[in-house]
Amino acid sequence: MALIVLYCVIPFYWMIVSSLRQPSEGRSTEFIPSPVSVLNYKGVFAGGNAFGRALINSVIVSGTTTVLTLLFGIVAAYALARLQFKGKGAVLWLIMACSMFPLIILIPPLLKMFSSTAPFQWFPNWINTYQAVIVPGLSFGLPLAVWNLTAFFKQMPVELEQAAMVDGCTPAVAFRKVILPLAAPGVFTTAIIVFIGSWNEFLVALTFLTDQDRQTATVAISKFTGTTGFDTPYGSIMAAGVIVTVPLLIAVLLFQRRIVAGLTAGGVK
Repeated sequence: MALIVLYCVIPFYWMIVSSLRQPSEGRSTEFIPSPVSVLNYKGVFAGGNAFGRALINSVIVSGTTTVLTLLFGIVAAYALARLQFKGKGAVLWLIMACSMFPLIILIPPLLKMFSSTAPFQWFPNWINTYQAVIVPGLSFGLPLAVWNLTAFFKQMPVELEQAAMVDGCTPAVAFRKVILPLAAPGVFTTAIIVFIGSWNEFLVALTFLTDQDRQTATVAISKFTGTTGFDTPYGSIMAAGVIVTVPLLIAVLLFQRRIVAGLTAGGVK
């Protein structure tokens, strides 16, 4: 376990150390920066990088994708967990199969569709729009949400809804006031995982968001330029990596108990 932890932590430590060096020491191999400098962090938000706007775009895309995934995923998962109909297992496996397509093979047809080229002239032009990244994000986030939440809802006794309806609740009210609050750990876990996946997404955003005002943080980092236009700004890239990683790391550490509870839900009756 110690070796695994070191394997995961050392690259992150190296990223922090590299971000705290002088910009001219981008290729240094020292394990401790001397002297410590924050110039790389200032360079991240230089006007040409437009990194502040990129962070806002990432928040908009990731937040919207997460909210929509939860809205659709909760309803679908609850239906699969409670309703009895033929082929329910096949439907669940079909939903999971949708997430198994390699992303790279979906980019060409999506590009033709979103750019309104033949044979998709009828489709609105979505290039350089948020929905061009949000909709593909839903196609990968929803299977995870449905699968995870279905297991969570299945382990909840159906008597909970029945007792609420005896007290006068409709099925919708029983779900909203009884089941949904109890499902908070699973919902929260799903939200964190979907948000992280959307936050780190690169290929779709790089393809469909060509305008600098619409680029997400991951795309903006890949296009950082040096002071002369020819050198690689290693320090600024590392500093930007720290900026986009630390908030997610803090969130996972703060809510790790909820995340573990949500992931293990349904494993034990």
